[in-house]
Amino acid sequence: MNDRPALTDQGLPERYFLKEEWELTPRNVKAMLDAGEDFVLIDCRMEQEYQLVHIAGSTLHILQKIGDDLPDLVDDYADKKVVCYCHHGARSMQMTAILRDAGVPDTWSMAGGIDLWAIDIEPGMVRY
Repeated sequence: MNDRPALTDQGLPERYFLKEEWELTPRNVKAMLDAGEDFVLIDCRMEQEYQLVHIAGSTLHILQKIGDDLPDLVDDYADKKVVCYCHHGARSMQMTAILRDAGVPDTWSMAGGIDLWAIDIEPGMVRY
């Protein structure tokens, strides 16, 4: 996939509507990583997607299996900042809502998912 859309000053596709109460941009997440901020980065895609490509330091918690992991995630992350990402952002928004509802209030979805990360932050990263 070589199509690289024009990005705004925030690093988002021109017609992307950022849900500021729910999403962080890949640039926000990269800045947090660079600053050594204490947060948990969750990849909520399927195992084979994670094996193909993932952001260094992320932990895999598959959205479709969240029911099995939810009690442990709440116990482990209730007082932490959590950023979820998927391929384009839909599954991570679902994961964010589930975690917030379950008692992890400082949970965020990374806008545009790993695909936008690959476009804006790590251009050499595999895209699918």
